[in-house]
Amino acid sequence: MLKLTKICKTYRTSEVETRALNEISLEIGAGEFVAVMGPSGCGKSTLLNVLGLLDSPTSGTFEFFGEQVAQYSEARLTGLRRDRIGFVFQSFNLIDDLSVAENVEVALLYRRVPAGERRRRVARALEQVGMGHRAKHRPQQLSGGQQQRVAVARALVSEPQLILADEPTGNLDTANGEAVMGMLTDAVQAGMTVVMVTHSLDHATAAQRTIKLLDGRVVSETLLAA
Repeated sequence: MLKLTKICKTYRTSEVETRALNEISLEIGAGEFVAVMGPSGCGKSTLLNVLGLLDSPTSGTFEFFGEQVAQYSEARLTGLRRDRIGFVFQSFNLIDDLSVAENVEVALLYRRVPAGERRRRVARALEQVGMGHRAKHRPQQLSGGQQQRVAVARALVSEPQLILADEPTGNLDTANGEAVMGMLTDAVQAGMTVVMVTHSLDHATAAQRTIKLLDGRVVSETLLAA
């Protein structure tokens, strides 16, 4: 479970102080699918970065699957990210010089999974997203929808507890967007927790709950499905 209590995040320069998150308190249960919505600049990406242990809150407490992480060293946070979190980015973030299979395998190299097991898991993840036949291609040889499928496979291959998706369908056409949403829904059914930032009302309905942010605050929560 993820539990945030009065989380604030303030960015300061010599002239300006900006509060990106303003006393956010919320809980996300294990195996839950949550959509985070709100206008640009409302704090969605900052919230995702805090949940993904990429950014530390200025104040408040964050319980990450039973662990109070506020005082953890960067090395320990890096270990949690590596072992428990899968990221899906709007811009795909694939490595151009690597093949599709190698891009997916990167997530397992960091976890020091043996070579034979890596091959099996990469093949299985690519089949899950319908990209097994493209394993030897490079990212630039794929369409945007295919690249996002590979990005989802990379997030799934390490079997993380948590998947964080930042506008995962923002650059996709309708058919590919629906396909990616189906993959995230399948991940939840497999027991993973998914938190997705989206501007799409249609895609938000795939989640079990929608959280809306405005000016760094939670302004509403809507339960969409059991």
